[in-house]
Amino acid sequence: MSTLHFHVLGDSLAAGVGCASADQTLSHRLAVALRDAGHDVDLRVHAVSGARSTDLAPQVRAASAVPVDLALVVIGANDLISFTPPEAGARLLGAAVADLTALGAAVLVATAPDLSIVSAVPGPYRDLVRIVSEGYSQAQAAAVLAAGGTVAAIPPALFDDFRRDPGLFSADRFHPSPLGYALIAGALAPHLLRTAPVPGGKNP
Repeated sequence: MSTLHFHVLGDSLAAGVGCASADQTLSHRLAVALRDAGHDVDLRVHAVSGARSTDLAPQVRAASAVPVDLALVVIGANDLISFTPPEAGARLLGAAVADLTALGAAVLVATAPDLSIVSAVPGPYRDLVRIVSEGYSQAQAAAVLAAGGTVAAIPPALFDDFRRDPGLFSADRFHPSPLGYALIAGALAPHLLRTAPVPGGKNP
């Protein structure tokens, strides 16, 4: 069986901030899903807490040091917090996706989350934050598709779960808890499995 070189890039969600152990992280859970589907997985995590789209290029360079068959990019929350213009963040994300595909990788991107679910956002501003988050995600999605990547469409119901259940957040009330990461992994896994090369075959 050939090895699937799976790389995870992006921000604190991709890095697993809020988890107490590596097996609780998004990357580990998704690697398990790939192994359960028959892949021999070599997992590499390049994600850095606090990363924005401007920080993707160094992560792509780090990934390029070894083979890359499948890449997951999780980015956007810090771009929103730092008021990065959607067109600027989307352009940088698109460039990263294009570079990864040029390396031979199948690329899946989880775009910016709906930050209106964060309890620190004052109630009167939540609708505005939701609209801005959606607009940013849409700009990212267009850039990803244009660069040859695939977008993981996160169902609104997932964000509703986070709104209803404080236990899905870690102690900082911003990053997911292990239970929250389990839900996110469950939402992303079907997209990742469809994007991944067939075990022993070629990219779809």
